[in-house]
Amino acid sequence: MTAFPTRRLRRLRGTPALRRLAAEHHLVPSQLVLPVFVKEGITEAQPIASMPGVSQHPLDALPDVVDAAASAGLGGIMLFGVPLTRDATGTGATSPDGILNRAIAVAARAAAGRLTVQADLCLDEFTDHGHCGVLAADGSVDNDATLEIYAEMGVAQARAGADVLGLSGMMDGQVGAVRAALDAAGFANVAILAYSAKYASAFYGPFRDAVESTLQGDRRTYQMDPANGREGVEEALFDIAEGADVVMVKPAMPYLDVLARVADASSVPVWAYQVSGEYAMIEHAASAGLIDRERAIGESLLGIRRAGADVILTYWAIEVAGWLRAGKELA
Repeated sequence: MTAFPTRRLRRLRGTPALRRLAAEHHLVPSQLVLPVFVKEGITEAQPIASMPGVSQHPLDALPDVVDAAASAGLGGIMLFGVPLTRDATGTGATSPDGILNRAIAVAARAAAGRLTVQADLCLDEFTDHGHCGVLAADGSVDNDATLEIYAEMGVAQARAGADVLGLSGMMDGQVGAVRAALDAAGFANVAILAYSAKYASAFYGPFRDAVESTLQGDRRTYQMDPANGREGVEEALFDIAEGADVVMVKPAMPYLDVLARVADASSVPVWAYQVSGEYAMIEHAASAGLIDRERAIGESLLGIRRAGADVILTYWAIEVAGWLRAGKELA
């Protein structure tokens, strides 16, 4: 008599209902955050060629974007500003009249507590050289001089109405500097999201189109070396010790191992940013007929959740939230 297996793992895969019941990880709209680009001086949305389906938005249209995100049930939006003018020290980042601080104020009024308004805290969008900090005389990025501006920038963003500040510049000590400034200015309840393990990645290419980057050179002296994993955990632990409320791994898919390590070690929530290059690869491959677009999107997000992300920043946030509300299988 032929021996058959008594344990059949396929039993729980036979129907969509069984698969939902047995799923180890789930995704809900509130675990998604939508990155939003707000450009100064435009009157209608401008599509970003390298990121199909993503646009730069005029300030006047931002309330509609917020309404769409809130209606989708998203956890938040992450705002990036694209200014008309830039200078060596990124003065537009700290000015109340700067495009990002104005966008924060508009978004906060439109959100009215329905979702969190998050803001990118970095100088790269505001400097004429495109680096995330101010430059020393020898052309290197001056870490400590940059911290002083980050502290001022953090207070300006909090005053404009941001709920969460996304510290993405990868300067040593940035969390401690911004936390101290916020607390001293009366903004103890504004949360800090530390981009702790942010790698010097080729996957940021389309994002630089989105913010019209003026970068000269590269960011390898302050963003992390893609060869290093343990260092990503160390960065996260340093940021937590300095007062970070949330830590981030960026990009997501090429660094799932780092994400898992950070999630295992972290005492605070861990987020991941599915960056522009990850988005663009799937969109362009799908448009060429090489992959099933919707399944690839869903699989990529589930992989990030499985690795340990509590929240995912993704350009598909609103679309995927619609799928989730409709009960659609992600992969």
